[in-house]
Order: sequence, then structure tokens, then C-alpha cells
Amino acid sequence: MWIWLAVGSAFMLGLYDVAKKQSLKRNGTLTVLMLATGLSALFLCPWLSHGTLQQHMFLWLKTLLVTASWISGMEALKLLPITIASPIKASRPVFVLLFSVLLFGERLNAWQWTGSIMAIVALYMLSLSSKKEGIVFTRNRGIAYMAISVITGVASALYDKHIMKVLEPLFVQSWTNLYITLFLMAIMAVRGMMGKRESRPFQWDWTILLIAVFITVADALYFFSLKDEGALLAIISMIRRSSVIVTFALGALLFKEGNLKAKAIDLSIMLISMAIIVFGSR
Repeated sequence: MWIWLAVGSAFMLGLYDVAKKQSLKRNGTLTVLMLATGLSALFLCPWLSHGTLQQHMFLWLKTLLVTASWISGMEALKLLPITIASPIKASRPVFVLLFSVLLFGERLNAWQWTGSIMAIVALYMLSLSSKKEGIVFTRNRGIAYMAISVITGVASALYDKHIMKVLEPLFVQSWTNLYITLFLMAIMAVRGMMGKRESRPFQWDWTILLIAVFITVADALYFFSLKDEGALLAIISMIRRSSVIVTFALGALLFKEGNLKAKAIDLSIMLISMAIIVFGSR
């Protein structure tokens, strides 16, 4: 059951990324993120429940990790073609595996190492393809933001596995969304007092509502999947990152992004690498 929950989460994440890309055409990053997260927190209000101070402290750390990942990820999405940003984001499960080895002493088998190496090669090939669009990985601000997003996202995934042993899915999701909303409001207030407001005036876009719906459903499916006793974090991470298929297809269709043939080859290698890791983790 947990595998199908992860598959559903992946599909919703793909739609979520496309909605984000569309909404950023008219509004600033922090504005979109705060409103979408605020709407998500509103959807989850019925599941807010009391918890201990220690439980809320767990969620405060998660709030910092998720906020850093979301802000940097949206800045990257704003600066990069979605057909480049999404495959890079899709590499996150590989790093979840590698950090599991370093931090928890887990051992990778030959299949897992093969898949990890193939994913790294696919990323390198993607960097070569992106140069045709004037995007150099080592000197591009969007790539730097995406790197921060991936690192904090990996940390958040590893932390999720830890806290879900003692916390319930809807408790984590409802309170985390509320804390993230409050944190983003504080950031925007401080920036406003410093005279650093968003460069564009706010314009309501219905994709903001779609962002909130997609991420609420995606995260709910993810947390319930992770809560299952037999669930494997590495496998769930791999499945969720297959959302890149949705973002790549819709990105090519809606945003008319170029150099698709070369990117499709790179993406295919990355997806094959993930399939190898999933097979080797059974």
C-alpha cells in the first residue's frame, strides 16, 4: 500500500512543480510561497491537535529545513527552465542513499552503487546539454539555489524518517504548514521594514490555489506512506522524484522549452538509474 501512496504523491508533486512555475510568471517567490502554504495550512486546520513541547521542537527544526528548501527551490525554478530544474531535483534520492551510508552506516549493494553512479553521470550530461541555453552549472545562480534546495531537502527527508517514528502524519503536516506560514510572514515583514519588498506588485493567480491543493495532497500521501512499518525511505524518495516525468512532459508542452531531445536522453538515463536503485533495494 505504501508504494501506491508514494506513486500518488509523485504524480501530485509533478503537477505542483508545473503550477509553481506558472505562478512565478506574475508574482514574487516569497509571496507565492507564503500564500500557497497559508492556504495549505488552512486546509489542514481541522487536524491541528495538542502536542508536547518536545514534539513541537521537532517540527521547528523541520520548518527551518523545509522553508530553506522551498525558498531556494522556487528561486531556482524562477531562474531555470523547468526541464533543467526538475531533473536536478530528481537527483535528491541518490543523495538520500549516500547520506544514509555516511550518517547511519547503511551499506549499498552493487545495484545501488551502479544506479547512484549512473545518476551522477546523468547530471553531468544534463550540465553539458544546458550549456546550449547559456546555463553553466558552475556559474549560474539558479543552479546554486537548486543545490541548496537539494541539500536541505535531503536533510529534511532523513529527518522525516526519524520523527515519523514518534509523531502522527497529520499532526506533522498541519503544524509544519502553520509554522512555515508564520515563518514566511516574519521573513516578509523583516524584508519590508528593510525596504526589500518583492520586485513585482501582487496579482492574484488561480495557480496559487492549485499549488496549495497539490502540495497538501502530495505531502499527506507521503507522510502516510512513510508511517507504514514496512516503508523504505530510499524507495519512497526514488518514487516521489519520478514526478520529473510529469514536469518534463508538461514543461515541454506548456512552456515551449528548447533542447528537449538532449534533455530527454539525460532524463532517461537518470530514470533508469533510479529504477536500478529501486530494483537493488528490494
